[in-house]
Amino acid sequence: MDSLRLFDSHCHLDDARFDEDRDRMIQALPAQGLAYCLTVGSDLNSSRRSLQLAHQYPFIYAAAGVHPHEAAKAPVDYLLQVRELLGQKKVVALGEIGLDYHYDFSPRDVQRRVLTEQLDLAYELRMPVIVHVREAHGDMIDLLRDRADRLPGGVLHCFSGSAESAQEYVRLGFYISFAGPVTFKNAGKLLAAAQAVPLEKLLIETDSPYLSPVPLRGKRNTPAHVRHVCERLAELRDLSAEDMAGITCRNAMALFGIDDSSRAQAVSAL
Repeated sequence: MDSLRLFDSHCHLDDARFDEDRDRMIQALPAQGLAYCLTVGSDLNSSRRSLQLAHQYPFIYAAAGVHPHEAAKAPVDYLLQVRELLGQKKVVALGEIGLDYHYDFSPRDVQRRVLTEQLDLAYELRMPVIVHVREAHGDMIDLLRDRADRLPGGVLHCFSGSAESAQEYVRLGFYISFAGPVTFKNAGKLLAAAQAVPLEKLLIETDSPYLSPVPLRGKRNTPAHVRHVCERLAELRDLSAEDMAGITCRNAMALFGIDDSSRAQAVSAL
């Protein structure tokens, strides 16, 4: 058994890239140091698949929501369906939601509408959110500031912004999560951001099967590879990998309302 206690706070275990060996890959994770994984939906169907996986494995939890890429395709009653999913056991967050101005797969006004509708729902249900932002940090920070009195809290996943924007998100009550890019050679901006985030607001993730860290770039990513993110951040913050794993695991458990007794309850409920 691995000595690390890792929490991959963002992965996509329902992705088709895992179809050939999903069960075998997941079953191997505890021996590789994974205490918990959060598998995250991008639309209604992937949210339901994520929930199914959470029901299969006691150390996996799920998030449900509509990604900005999928915002224009969301059915009229999508909020009712998201609400229903959020009421299911082992769904611990609403997400991923956000703004993506790199691809603009959905019109920006639609992205903003679907984002704010889901933020309202999360605030009503007191559910943390998982926020995706790409090339839209200015608009995201403005939007969150405008609703600072009714924010649900949550995490900026796979953070890509500056140290200054990271600090602003923290001031607004959010955690900051880093993924494989923090291990890349050109990661100077991300390393500065990672140094600026208080340890009590720091999370780690893979975003697998995407964004494999060094030394695995070009290969399929899996939750087991979150150890490379953990080790890079530990080196950056002058901590042991074990300490960084413990800190980020406790942070994720606090954000998502998970404790070891709830895990035991999840096992008994399966």
